[in-house]
Amino acid sequence: MNSVTVRVPAKVNVQLSVGPLRDDGYHDLVNVFHAVSIFDEVVAQEAEDVSVQVLGESADQVPVDDGNLAVQAARALAKHAGRAQGVHLVIRKAIPVAGGMAGGSADAAGALVACNELWGLGLPAGDLMKIAGALGSDVPFALLGGTAIGTGRGEQLTEVATGARFHWVFAIADAGLSTAKVYAECDRLREALGEQVAWPQVNDALMEALRNGDARALGAELINDLQPAALMLRRQLARTLESGREHGALGALVSGSGPTCAFLAADEAHARDLAVALTGAGVCRSALTAHGSVPGATII
Repeated sequence: MNSVTVRVPAKVNVQLSVGPLRDDGYHDLVNVFHAVSIFDEVVAQEAEDVSVQVLGESADQVPVDDGNLAVQAARALAKHAGRAQGVHLVIRKAIPVAGGMAGGSADAAGALVACNELWGLGLPAGDLMKIAGALGSDVPFALLGGTAIGTGRGEQLTEVATGARFHWVFAIADAGLSTAKVYAECDRLREALGEQVAWPQVNDALMEALRNGDARALGAELINDLQPAALMLRRQLARTLESGREHGALGALVSGSGPTCAFLAADEAHARDLAVALTGAGVCRSALTAHGSVPGATII
């Protein structure tokens, strides 16, 4: 086998509830992940050393050294297997870079699945999940896909059944946002306001909407505790969210740490119309339609 190609999805957080800052610098989260049909492809090719090439929009913003999470994933997998393995990774980007949709984590998950196959390791999903959890909080979900509740740092996953396909529009901003800076701003705002931060809890109404496939009910329950911080760092996102609501979105929120804004649509046709309206309003660089949920990292 000379190469393996894996397709891996972006995510949107339909609930992101952020608890108090922990001693280890992380926050306890309730993170309801939903995988959507915007995909990166990770191709693993035989090579003597570990290297990476990134193609697609904003590829120049993605590191191609050991700072690349997919490279870290390949090295971690080889170490776990006790082998000195090489691979050349080619990442074809469609997930927005630094957009709050876990593109880097998706690429890491894709690299784990692709290298496990290329190298003939045959490691079970549980082993890949453990490696993924050590790489980053969002990497395990990129392996799993579908819809799931993430707790702890987000890496402890419980699958959630959904009653229907949901349709989304994602408004892509001109530049990314640093996840670390958004969390730091969240902590700063809470301290400045004197907020008593509660332990995060799963939103029962949101869970019911997901199970019932009720897009209107889901739109009313979307929540992201990082949104105020993202809006402080990128003020124009408030106008993007308002524009989506004005054009009939059932729900609107910043995706993860932003700056991508996510809008829930009534159906596929509504999603197409909403994407056209958002781009016409000049509140985003581009708008992508997608549906969810979809499977996680998959060999194609």
